[in-house]
Amino acid sequence: MATASVAKPRTSLRVGVQKFGTFLSGMIMPNIGAFIAWGLITALFIKTGWLPVPELGGFGNNAAGAPNVGLVGPMITYLLPLLIAYTGGKMVYDVRGGVVGAIGTMGVIVGAGIPMFIGAMLMGPLGGWTMKKIDSIWDGKIRPGFEMLVNNFSAGIWGGLLAMLGFFGISPLVQAFSTAAGNFVQFLVHNGLLPLTSIFIEPAKVLFLNNAINHGVLTPLGIQQSLDQGKSILFLLEANPGPGAGILLAYIFFGRGAAKASAPGALIIQFLGGIHEIYFPYVLMRPLLILGAIAGGMTGIATLAITNSGLVAPAAPGSIFAVVAQTSRDSYVGVILAVILAATVSFLVSSLILRTTHHSDEVDLGAATSKMEEMKGKKSSVSSALLGAAGGTALLTRPIQNIVFACDAGMGSSAMGASVLRNKIKAAGFPEVKVTNAAIANLTDTYDVVITHQDLAERAQPLTTGAVHVSVDNFMNSPRYDEIVELVKSSNAAPGAQGSTTAAEPAAQPATAVVGRDVLLAESVILNGTATDRDSAIDEAGKLLLDRGSVDMGYIHAMHEREESVSTYMGSFLAIPHGTNAAKDHILHSGVSIVRYPEGIDWGGKQVKFVVGVAGIDNEHLHILASIAKIFTDKAQVAQLEQATSVEEVLDLFGKVNA
Repeated sequence: MATASVAKPRTSLRVGVQKFGTFLSGMIMPNIGAFIAWGLITALFIKTGWLPVPELGGFGNNAAGAPNVGLVGPMITYLLPLLIAYTGGKMVYDVRGGVVGAIGTMGVIVGAGIPMFIGAMLMGPLGGWTMKKIDSIWDGKIRPGFEMLVNNFSAGIWGGLLAMLGFFGISPLVQAFSTAAGNFVQFLVHNGLLPLTSIFIEPAKVLFLNNAINHGVLTPLGIQQSLDQGKSILFLLEANPGPGAGILLAYIFFGRGAAKASAPGALIIQFLGGIHEIYFPYVLMRPLLILGAIAGGMTGIATLAITNSGLVAPAAPGSIFAVVAQTSRDSYVGVILAVILAATVSFLVSSLILRTTHHSDEVDLGAATSKMEEMKGKKSSVSSALLGAAGGTALLTRPIQNIVFACDAGMGSSAMGASVLRNKIKAAGFPEVKVTNAAIANLTDTYDVVITHQDLAERAQPLTTGAVHVSVDNFMNSPRYDEIVELVKSSNAAPGAQGSTTAAEPAAQPATAVVGRDVLLAESVILNGTATDRDSAIDEAGKLLLDRGSVDMGYIHAMHEREESVSTYMGSFLAIPHGTNAAKDHILHSGVSIVRYPEGIDWGGKQVKFVVGVAGIDNEHLHILASIAKIFTDKAQVAQLEQATSVEEVLDLFGKVNA
């Protein structure tokens, strides 16, 4: 039996900095769209922009002789800091913390008179945390009917006090810090020392400390510098895609095995998509390659400094498209040259390392990707894009131990599919691999493989970015199941797979126990249905559930709603109509109905002879679905159902299927 490995506690200083950086970036990243909007407006409409517009760019006077306010100044002075503060407070204490944090930040903004990004990143979480502590004082002690009064006035009073604290106390300190940090950056630039920051930045990226550096320090300072000078070099210290592209190009020409085969796809994701972490495993495989990244980074920064080039706003993600879009009007040559030269130098240094060292890239790419995920502290959203050399199959970086079938409700189609695949995987000798079913709304990013109907794949993918996704159009006998079984075999046979796959399969429980639990009753089975089309067949199967008191009328309406969104056709002449996830309140107790149509009916272009209506509370109905799945994957059993002459034969068949 396989045994789960126990992760070692991650208590290093690096992990602490990583968490701090994640928190800082958590305030910035959700608001990157606002930064981009400000950057585009600035690049287009300021006095030196591509399309100068006084009313938008904030220069010149209006018809009344008053100065034009424009959008650029108010957005960077008020909108962006307040968004950051609200996000930071919300991270600590939900919406209430966000509101109080934004109120406190307003005091810092007005007190300083300059954009207060550092102040917002301080006051936002501080407001949320202090409000949370204050609420805990009278938690559970407020008389009924006075909750809203106390909550609103406490937030208003404390927010006002924080605004005054920000105005008189915090703003001078943050202003002094921002001035000192800006002076330090200028010192590095004027003395030609800024390229040396790559010695720290490039290794930090691979160790996932880049968020603490980029979004915690460089972006706020870069915004201030951009406001003063119209552009900033700081936005490209970490975001330059050149160093990573150079490493991947070196693998394309001089790599071996799986690393060489996967490098072209990784290059597209890194350079065009801006997801830099895709190249981290390649560096972890060959730690010396960090020298290539450092050399490329230093070259890019030096080029920017020499040409006095920069961006007007952050380039996030670090795609070449984002970089070009945010480039200052007078910096296109310098920025593009910085990217090209950074990639060239990184490629030359990395190529030399690859040519002069001996290493088995094919064996170690998976291990390096796993190491990257371990350092990141969670699954990587792009690790599955590192493709193996054969067939384009996703390169799994861990043994498959957890597979989930997901559908809208998580109780019908997915349960049947899970039962079919579970039996196949057990037959292949891997009874320890867990195969479950769930509603898409309940998915978390904890699965190795996620299987959905092809019409639902787009809904499941954002919720489980670290998993391999497989879409099917037939839950009963999809050819993709055999591919998944092979993936289970290969991943669990690879180095690092835990445990043995020779454990005996536990004895199956007879399905007769299910019939005894009144999930399937004789009066809920019809051998000759009267419906002639899909919708009337759903009504016929649903009425059987309604007549026995399993559901109310609202559930039958939900069965039709479910069918309109995704077909419940399963293959092997079977359809299992059931309600949506939102219709579970219409289920009174679990029940299953079966209607046979000897001549068959059209079900969205498929022939259906058996319609199984499903209504389940918790997991009470899953045993009978497992029995149904076993029957309909066996052609001989399906033939017996087609030839059955009595309801008792149908019930008897379901009762003996697991015997």
